[in-house]
Amino acid sequence: MSRVIWILILLLIILHQDNWFWADPHLVFGFMPVGLFYHACLSVAAAIVWWLAIRYAWPGDLDSGEPERLEVSRQKRTAGLSETHPSTPSGDMA
Repeated sequence: MSRVIWILILLLIILHQDNWFWADPHLVFGFMPVGLFYHACLSVAAAIVWWLAIRYAWPGDLDSGEPERLEVSRQKRTAGLSETHPSTPSGDMA
């Protein structure tokens, strides 16, 4: 599947180089230049390809252990908030 994703990315790169719509005066939906519509469709296609890349080609080992690290980080932050730091004033302010 990773190979298919790379082929789709290369296809998007090639299709991005559009020279055929620069001088086309036609409007899509009566207001949008055809070149702008083409790039809007290309942006949607790029979003779909990136979603496919994340869904099917993302390495699974990058996500392992993540919840444990987040929990340790959260515990350190909450422990740090409960401690009295020398730089903060303690006691009543009169």
